[in-house]
Amino acid sequence: QVQLTESGGGLVQAGASLRLSCAASERLFSSCAMGWFRQAPGKEREFVATATVSGDTYYADSVKGRFTISRDDAKATVYLQMNSLKPEDTAVYYCAADVFPVGAPILLSEYDYWGQGTQVTVSS
Repeated sequence: QVQLTESGGGLVQAGASLRLSCAASERLFSSCAMGWFRQAPGKEREFVATATVSGDTYYADSVKGRFTISRDDAKATVYLQMNSLKPEDTAVYYCAADVFPVGAPILLSEYDYWGQGTQVTVSS
């Protein structure tokens, strides 16, 4: 069982930055692909970014150039640095772990464990 705990959400104005953190309980964190997803009110949960075991990163087009995913295997933590935030980035952000990754997972169904989510609200 992998437990994921997100932190770092909050209320900011458009153009500001936030850094989300996700701490994992799993000692095998380094063998997991880690991803960030988000869900806005009334919308489906969507892919934001993923970091593979080898450290490769992939992003949704909507956040490319503004968000950066990174991982610290020694701390079993994955981060999401969010810059130039827009009101449309408002959502609950979830981190997820793919215990048996194949390539760069971007689908919800590829992930095995999920955090409880952290709210990010961007005001205009």
